[in-house]
Amino acid sequence: MQEETARSAIDTFISAFNASDDSYVTALLSQALTSDVVFWGPLGRSEGIAAVERFVLDIRRHPAGTGTMARCSAVDMPDEWARYRWVFTTPDGGPRLAGTDVVHLRRNLIDQVIVFAGEIEPSAS
Repeated sequence: MQEETARSAIDTFISAFNASDDSYVTALLSQALTSDVVFWGPLGRSEGIAAVERFVLDIRRHPAGTGTMARCSAVDMPDEWARYRWVFTTPDGGPRLAGTDVVHLRRNLIDQVIVFAGEIEPSAS
């Protein structure tokens, strides 16, 4: 049951990257994250939904164009933490960023996110 809850929160978090319009990002993040979420990203530690929103909007505004974020693995929840792999691909086979996130849940929402991004590489044809 906990794994299903984690998967739902993670998929809602990922959906913020793929929202049809920037105005929907905050609402989607609010459905997935606690208001005091701690975000450990490529540039360090930040707190709150607004900090995560800035990160998501930066990814959405990739210089190669709006891309697509997708979970590309099952959600593995061996203990209190859940992990999953993701891939971000820009349009027309542009740069691809892949990585693994580790999240912690509190009250069925993500209260901590740790992003481990991999190398940017062109997508396979």
